[in-house]
Amino acid sequence: MSHFRPALVLLLLFTALTGLAYPFAVTGIGQALFPAQAKGSLITQDGRVVGSNLIGQAFTSDRYLWPRPSATSAPDPADSTKPVDSPYNAAASTGSNLGPTSQKLADRLTAASEDWRGSGLLLPIPGDALTTSGSGLDPHVSRAYAQAQASRIAKARNLSEAQIRQVIEASTEGRTLGIFGEPRINVLHVNQALDGIRS
Repeated sequence: MSHFRPALVLLLLFTALTGLAYPFAVTGIGQALFPAQAKGSLITQDGRVVGSNLIGQAFTSDRYLWPRPSATSAPDPADSTKPVDSPYNAAASTGSNLGPTSQKLADRLTAASEDWRGSGLLLPIPGDALTTSGSGLDPHVSRAYAQAQASRIAKARNLSEAQIRQVIEASTEGRTLGIFGEPRINVLHVNQALDGIRS
């Protein structure tokens, strides 16, 4: 009993501190100092949530800027023990883990590059037009990839290519703290701006 009581008191104390007080304090500080980020950096339009600054979405229409490929998957509806491709599945954030000798990776890259060439888009092909990100949910693309899509979007929307390029440039985010990473474009921001243009 002399060992049990102190152990029980410490268990209850640390449960209260680390299980209740610390999470509530961190959540409260986050909500007070960074309210948008603490709520998931959500993007709203006409009063409804349409996405997040942090999670990409699968856009496939020629009218929109396309994101980079995504390697996320989901259980096969016909056999839950097997995965199937499910691009931008936020419940399954992951890379493909396919190595340089993977035939599946080689086939995917070959098909993507053939699709790119067949669509009449500019060469050389930007790297992020073919490769997936580590999370499979990257909301950004490079300037090269975004600008390479301008002619396709302009044609689909019956707009000038200069208008599309202007929207892309206006949505370009600089390097983090001015030194880290490369300039990048948030795909959802561009697509929202495109929908706001009157043709």
